[in-house]
Amino acid sequence: MTYRIELAATAKADIRGQAQWLRENVSPAAATKWLDGLYKAIDSLQTRPLRCPVAAESDKFPEEIHELLYGPRGKRKHKHRIIFTVGEDTVYVLYVRHTARDELEP
Repeated sequence: MTYRIELAATAKADIRGQAQWLRENVSPAAATKWLDGLYKAIDSLQTRPLRCPVAAESDKFPEEIHELLYGPRGKRKHKHRIIFTVGEDTVYVLYVRHTARDELEP
């Protein structure tokens, strides 16, 4: 089965904000590289999204939420959590948050 991917407004805002920060503080090339990799990671959720673990804060929400980590392998810092729910035929990406941020609150 192939799932549709739907980005929530909150996820789009998270992505725009991070890309802008990278453009301004690192380089436009770094922002482009990050975005390309992020969208590739998100696209991987089209198949087998439930391979990803349940997010730590999932029990605070009415629906089960999962997370996919995105960032350099082996390095703890600079990783982002792609936070999503899985519907019947759609993966809903809710947030893209840096791992240094606190857990989500409903």
